[in-house]
Amino acid sequence: MSKGHKILEKNINLMAIFIVIVISIGGAVEILPLIFSSDARTPIEGIEPYPPLQLAGREIYIREGCYGCHSQMIRPFRSETERYGPYSVAGESVYDRPFQWGSKRTGPDLARVGGRYSDDWHRVHLINPRDVVPESNMPGYPWLLDAEIDSELIQRKMRALQALGDPYSDEQIAGATSEVDGKTEMDALIAYLQGLGLARSGR
Repeated sequence: MSKGHKILEKNINLMAIFIVIVISIGGAVEILPLIFSSDARTPIEGIEPYPPLQLAGREIYIREGCYGCHSQMIRPFRSETERYGPYSVAGESVYDRPFQWGSKRTGPDLARVGGRYSDDWHRVHLINPRDVVPESNMPGYPWLLDAEIDSELIQRKMRALQALGDPYSDEQIAGATSEVDGKTEMDALIAYLQGLGLARSGR
């Protein structure tokens, strides 16, 4: 063991400094290229900020922990693209904060689920998944039928995203109330799922 290594092991403060330096360098190597890559900042054709109802649905998707079992990232392998469709690219997730790529697949990947099933199918599936997929171990979400969307919350969310650079117009934000009024959380979640991947799936 070298003398420098012994000194580092015996001095916890010095070791902590070196750990921070190493992690900072590793993080910079992974993060900085994405910050300066136009592919990660430029939406692909057909990708626009979420409409109010889909935006509300995305918040519910995150709140209910759907990302814990479902990814939204199709890898560039034949087995993946044959099952799910075109592989995912960064330009699809420009308006996702946070993005939902992930790698966990207790359930199927949802990157291209939009348009695959009817609204009624999704409704039945979300209330009791085993009614349409008998072997499913997914929990049901029947309470989403009763909870209504908070239009003021969605407007605040849209204003925050506008401040971050999402191209929402003031008119779109003002019109959000009429788009979500009377809609349930179930309606919103289904709208979000039905919009996933349409720009690249060809549907």
